[in-house]
Amino acid sequence: MFEKDIPGFGPVRLEHLVSDFTGTLSMDGRLLPGVRERLNAIATFMKIHILTADTFGMAKAELVAIPCDIIILTGDNHDLQKEAYVQNLDAQTVLAMGNGNNDRGMLKAARVGVAISQGEGCAVDALFAANLLVTSADIGLDLLLHPNRLKASLRF
Repeated sequence: MFEKDIPGFGPVRLEHLVSDFTGTLSMDGRLLPGVRERLNAIATFMKIHILTADTFGMAKAELVAIPCDIIILTGDNHDLQKEAYVQNLDAQTVLAMGNGNNDRGMLKAARVGVAISQGEGCAVDALFAANLLVTSADIGLDLLLHPNRLKASLRF
């Protein structure tokens, strides 16, 4: 579990990291450098869930040996599927990360929503749904590994 009291933002007690894969943790289907190590470190104190449409069909292979649940979304309304997944976990215990329009619902629902803007950019709706914008997956994941960074960004 991740715990941090953030002045003005309130107590943050997180049990789940829910993240998009394509454009958030990966570029062109390949896991970004440093992400594997960070996810393995986070998995020692939080449950990790990867929700993806898997645009490049490589998510399962790229995430092998990382203790996480990988959910490949099918059908339509991926934004609603991701939001419902976060709600079913108890959204107040979730930090969500994403960059696309289909991430906006989970970013808004989660206790902490982190929009990531790197190689693929970040959809404006995802940005407006998040609590925080970072410029890379490693910076976003480091918020959990270095809790005072999250505190410094979200305090009022």
